Amino acid sequence: MNTLYHTTYESPLGPVLLLGTATHLRGLYFVGQKRQPALPAESTASDAPFGEVKRQLDVYFKGRSDGFDVPLELAGTPFQQTVWRALQAIPRGQTVTYAQLAQRIGRPTATRAVALANACNRISIIIPCHRVIGSNGSLTGYAGGLERKSRLLALEAGPRE
Repeated sequence: MNTLYHTTYESPLGPVLLLGTATHLRGLYFVGQKRQPALPAESTASDAPFGEVKRQLDVYFKGRSDGFDVPLELAGTPFQQTVWRALQAIPRGQTVTYAQLAQRIGRPTATRAVALANACNRISIIIPCHRVIGSNGSLTGYAGGLERKSRLLALEAGPRE
């Protein structure tokens, strides 16, 4: 069994909890967000496993990131994992609707299921669930809060520094 580690990353949008093993990121949550799990009792506080994740987040928040390249451990159903892979394919600075995302995965009638899988994303920012919007263009359903979703989209829409 892999040892679990956790640390906090101080982002411009508030503290972020990072959770993972020595080799893979399992969770990235804004502290206090909806669906943030309790910290596992067996988790050890350590910055060491998260150096590269923090470096890439620094680049992202400076507006210079084209994406992330950190090993992820995705725990979810096959359907959820399909949705999460589709989220990772949405380019920086672009948004899609839940219906468009359902179309992209070949499940055009599964809009609600896609929205639920999106809400179950455990690795926000890196798996960019914030890039999904309502069919009318409104910002909807972000566990980290709509203010953060708006700020993330604005950061990504701006020019790369």
